[in-house]
Amino acid sequence: MSYSALLLLIVALAIVGYWLGKYRALAQVGGGKGIRRLHSLPSYHGLRAALWVALPCVLLLVLWGMSQETLITSMVKGHLADQQLATDATQVGLFMNDVHNVLSGAIPAEGASEAVQAAASEYQQLRSIGARARTGMVLILCAAGFWLARRRITPELRARNAVESIGEKALLLCSMIAIFVTVGILLSVLYESILFFRAVAPHKFLFGLTWSPQTAMRADQVGSSGSFGAMPLFLGTMMISGIAMLVAVPVGLYAAIYLAEYANRRFRSWAKPLLEVLAGIPTVVYGFFAALTMGPALRSLGNAVGLEVASESALAAGLVMGIMIIPFVSSLADDMITAVPQSLRDGAYALGATRSETIKQVVLRVALPGIVGGVLLAVSRAIGETMIVVMAAGLAANLTANPLDAVTTVTVQIVTLLTGDQEFDSPKTLAAFALGLVLFLVTLVLNIVALYIVRKYREQYE
Repeated sequence: MSYSALLLLIVALAIVGYWLGKYRALAQVGGGKGIRRLHSLPSYHGLRAALWVALPCVLLLVLWGMSQETLITSMVKGHLADQQLATDATQVGLFMNDVHNVLSGAIPAEGASEAVQAAASEYQQLRSIGARARTGMVLILCAAGFWLARRRITPELRARNAVESIGEKALLLCSMIAIFVTVGILLSVLYESILFFRAVAPHKFLFGLTWSPQTAMRADQVGSSGSFGAMPLFLGTMMISGIAMLVAVPVGLYAAIYLAEYANRRFRSWAKPLLEVLAGIPTVVYGFFAALTMGPALRSLGNAVGLEVASESALAAGLVMGIMIIPFVSSLADDMITAVPQSLRDGAYALGATRSETIKQVVLRVALPGIVGGVLLAVSRAIGETMIVVMAAGLAANLTANPLDAVTTVTVQIVTLLTGDQEFDSPKTLAAFALGLVLFLVTLVLNIVALYIVRKYREQYE
């Protein structure tokens, strides 16, 4: 039985366990008239029985899925060693790759060797045995779980406490998974970055002025030794992100103020959703708009006033990126402004303040933590954008402060370095992880600054 079929079976058995556990609890007190004798409601007894049926089986499926292929592969490799079909680890790896290709259908079984066909047949047989054993163990666990849950159902059983305890542990597990994933990503990036910094000095990477990561892949190959000065990437990222924020923050914030404080309900009812539609447009569409419309328009305007504008420029990418992230600023700012209590506005009006003075002196100050959060989200979105930069700003790592020139960003170079077949022990590929570590640290600093601002103003108005 497949995993999806087993999951459906577990859900069905859990539902059956719920109803049987619920009616078992009612039967213990003589029906609905004696329900007051139960410590917990019958539904909690049913939920407890359903959890006892489902959780062990789900845990078994997870562990089984993580270990089955590894165990079968090791058993097949052991048989190869016994038959002396392959002794070298590389040969064994190539042999097992052929076996997996035959099993997946990538290679016809008739075109493989007899040894590969025999190993594939054994592999498939072990899979079938494992599937039958898995189904049997799931059924046994379901029956055992329901039997144990039903046996312990008594009027004094604290079923509600047990269910809430399981829910609390599930929430804790989810939070720990998020933390472990974050720590795992950080450690993996940090490890690869350390390998990179063993080959390239950190100060040359952080403060170097030339970015040319092409290196020779073999000792006898003619090629560049590579130059990993990332300063042009950092300046390009800051320039494009800065232009985008100069567009998004004023427009988004002023739009939020108007929609929340000045616009009537009819205008707000269609203007706010229309503004938020911008957030759902794919970035590749913005990239096409920047490359085919904004770039040529800026170039024509520059030629008209005597300025030389590159066909791919930081200004075009920044302007379009700013349009893209306007909804991130306006939507969160609007929510924060509308959440300000009306009593604060009324108090300001009672003291003689005008509407604009109330907005500037009261509403925006109270809503500042949420507005800062929206701006931080917009900054992170701008720093991490890739498609618009590729299509509108280019791939040239130019060290320039002129927004009319072509530049590139950190994220674009990460994608470029990791595209195609790469050696993950060369400085060229490892440079992508070093760039990712820098982005992580920049985002961390932005979060710390935002938390400081939020705490400072929250204390003033609580």
